[in-house]
Amino acid sequence: MKSLLLSHWNKSTGPESIINYPPDKNLITKDVLLKIWAQHELDKDNTMIELQVSAENEAFRRYISILQEYENEIYFLILISEQKEEEVISPDILAIIGRNLLELMNTNKITRAISEAFNTINNYSKHESENLINFFQDKIKFTILQILEEGVISKTNLTNKLRQEYGFSTVNMDLLLISFLTENLIVKKIVPGFKECYFLIKDITYARIPPDKLSEMIKDDAQILKRYQQELIQFFSNYEYTKEIQDKSLIGFLIDKDIFNLIKELRNRSFTVNECLNSLNNKEDLLTELLEKKIIFEAKGVVYLFSDIRFIKFTPLYIINNLKQRYFDQNISLDQYHAHLKLLLAASPIFNNYNII
Repeated sequence: MKSLLLSHWNKSTGPESIINYPPDKNLITKDVLLKIWAQHELDKDNTMIELQVSAENEAFRRYISILQEYENEIYFLILISEQKEEEVISPDILAIIGRNLLELMNTNKITRAISEAFNTINNYSKHESENLINFFQDKIKFTILQILEEGVISKTNLTNKLRQEYGFSTVNMDLLLISFLTENLIVKKIVPGFKECYFLIKDITYARIPPDKLSEMIKDDAQILKRYQQELIQFFSNYEYTKEIQDKSLIGFLIDKDIFNLIKELRNRSFTVNECLNSLNNKEDLLTELLEKKIIFEAKGVVYLFSDIRFIKFTPLYIINNLKQRYFDQNISLDQYHAHLKLLLAASPIFNNYNII
């Protein structure tokens, strides 16, 4: 379980907590805050430090702190965890989050901002495929992805577009775009005439693909293997990828954690029907749907993965045509056009400009 704390260093009285999330947590003692301050003083070359505290009869705690100056005052953004082995979030991401909170700390937006910051950090250490689900599950992130697929856009125009055309009244752009930056989907650059612009250099989609290990699992039963191979060839010979993406018929399987976890398990081994039902919390209708939709394959009471659903990252070279048209329509400047074109060409290798996840 993680917690997040924003603290101020008062030159007269020492460290003072400003706000924390979750709000009901007794997060940190003044003694620990002083230890964090002392470690920052000893390691001035690094903005981020780590402190581990484990006393007898007390729970282990790990404190990751980043120091920031704002309006001539010193602040700490402290991430608190009770797990010893956990991925450390990058200093750049914590710096963006800390700066965003400091800019909002004296406004009525701070409570929501720290909640969003906490959720952003909490999702950071998940497996990549779990993070990618959020781009399709989260309505505002999915909308941002669709906008970015049209080509370069300034931060101001992106914010205004989300508010005016899509009705998102409260937009914390810095926090929303952290996940795009951590997944290396976008690049942020300053272009002449614009403070900040965002460029999509990797797009994401999802599709069915045949499983890797299925044949190995049933190779000892020639009859089942033959039936499986025949059905597989028939299905993928008529597979309409574009239609499934447009009608979003697969996204429900990715969003449902029980189904998604079952798919991941079936990549490596077969399940009995009962094991499948247990994994799906005994939802027989869900098992039937997976069979009908050709996600799984059942023979002699054993269930195998039939069509895996995987995320695909790829270089969105289709944007080049969008950029050309938008430039002719005077929707983007020549500098924006050239900048995005160069980034796309640099991001596209000669071979295999996609990655299956």
